[in-house]
Amino acid sequence: MSAAIYDIPLHTLSGEPASLAEFKGKVLLVVNVASKCGLTPQYEGLEKLYELFRGQGLVIAGFPANDFKQQEPGTNEEIQAFCSLNYGVQFPIFSKITVVGAEKHPLYSALIAAQPKAISLGVISFREKLKGYGIETLPDPEILWNFEKFLVSRDGEVVARFSPDTQPDARELISAIEAELARK
Repeated sequence: MSAAIYDIPLHTLSGEPASLAEFKGKVLLVVNVASKCGLTPQYEGLEKLYELFRGQGLVIAGFPANDFKQQEPGTNEEIQAFCSLNYGVQFPIFSKITVVGAEKHPLYSALIAAQPKAISLGVISFREKLKGYGIETLPDPEILWNFEKFLVSRDGEVVARFSPDTQPDARELISAIEAELARK
């Protein structure tokens, strides 16, 4: 699969054509995000992670999705304003996409195919926590919820996938990022 993710057409929040090709040679953390989710405060941690490691070549790429309990209902303009005003987000956020189901964006099809299982750091899996709230989830390998994270190497290989409840400052996530940044 490798560099194929660089060729997938995307759009910026302003609607301009884009792709991940501009980030070739960088380590990517691709995250499906939402502004009305219990995990939304992760934006703050993601921004801190970006500020900490961007000088070494980390890019965080946010992809708003309204797939889970309609927790990203806003327009691209509203999403941009929310992220900027509430969390000071400077990392790239792309146009809203679908990450599950028949309309799943090709980027997420490629990411899931490359890493079909997410690393769960909790004693109780996030899937079990959601079930405890009466929320039915899609089976693996589908995206479980907002804020699932895919780590992509400098050459476009999807090297890890972390469950939505993995905090941006989790030791395991930071160690994986540092390991990829160390590879030149």
